[in-house]
Amino acid sequence: MTITSERGGIAGALREWRERRGVSQLDLAVRAGTTQRHVSFIESGRSTPGRTMVIRLAESLEMPLRERNVLLLAAGYAPAYPEARLDAPELEPVRTALEGVLRGHHPYPAVIVDRHGDLVSANDAFWMLTEGVASHLLAPPVNIPRLLLDPQGMAPRIINLDVWAWHVIDHIRQEAARNPDDRLETLVNDLMRLVPDRPRQPGPDHLGFAVPLRLRFGDGELRLLTTLTHFGTAVDVTVAELRMEAFLPADATTASALAELGQPVPGGAPRKRHQDP
Repeated sequence: MTITSERGGIAGALREWRERRGVSQLDLAVRAGTTQRHVSFIESGRSTPGRTMVIRLAESLEMPLRERNVLLLAAGYAPAYPEARLDAPELEPVRTALEGVLRGHHPYPAVIVDRHGDLVSANDAFWMLTEGVASHLLAPPVNIPRLLLDPQGMAPRIINLDVWAWHVIDHIRQEAARNPDDRLETLVNDLMRLVPDRPRQPGPDHLGFAVPLRLRFGDGELRLLTTLTHFGTAVDVTVAELRMEAFLPADATTASALAELGQPVPGGAPRKRHQDP
C-alpha cells in the first residue's frame, strides 16, 4: 500500500503520514525546521512546499525512501531516491558487503530479505536448518516468514511454535502498521491462519528480553535468538529495504552444535543439508 492523495495530493498524503506517526503539526514543524502555520497551510492545500521542504518533512516523519519518492511526486517533483536492481553494477559494493557479512556469520544461520520477507541470499548454515521442508516453499521467491511458520515448512520442528509464531507475526504487523503495505498485510492474515492460537501468557521459554526459537534438529534441539540489521544511511530504495536476519545461539549447547555442523567435510565443503535454490 502506498499512501497517496485520498484527500488530495501533497496535502492529504502529508496529513495521513503525520497522523500515522502520531505527530502534531507543531512537532512536525519543529523537526522539519519550519512553522506550524506553514505545515497547516500545506495540509489544507493553501501552500505548496518546495522540493527541499518536502524532503525535510518526509525525513522528519521517518518515511521509507519509497514513500518519500511518492510524496515528492504528489507535490509535483521528481523522485529524489534511486531504485536500482540489486544485480545492477552500481550496487556491486553492496552485494559484496552483504555476502561478506553472511560468510562472516557462519557457522550461525543468517539470511538477507527484502521488505516483504522474500529471500535475497542466505548462508550455508541457514540451509542446514531447512531439512524436510516442502519443495514449493523453497521455490523462488522464498518467503522466510512463510517458510518458518507453514505446516509444510519448518513449523513442525519449532517446539515453542505457539509463542514464537506470534512473535514473528506481531513484528510483521507492526511493520505493516508503521509503513503501509498490502503484501505485508496479506502475509499477516495468511500466517495467522497457519499457526496455533496465541497463548494467554508467555511460557517458561521467554527469556525476558527475547523470544528464543526452539528448533528440533536431528536428535537434539537448537535454541536460537534472532537479530535484525539494516543499512541505516542508505539512499537507494532497494538497499534501504534490505535487512539481515541472523540467528544466534541462545546457549552453549546450541553454539557447540552449530560449530560442529559448520565444520568442513572431506573435500573442503561445509556440511550442507540443503542446496541453495
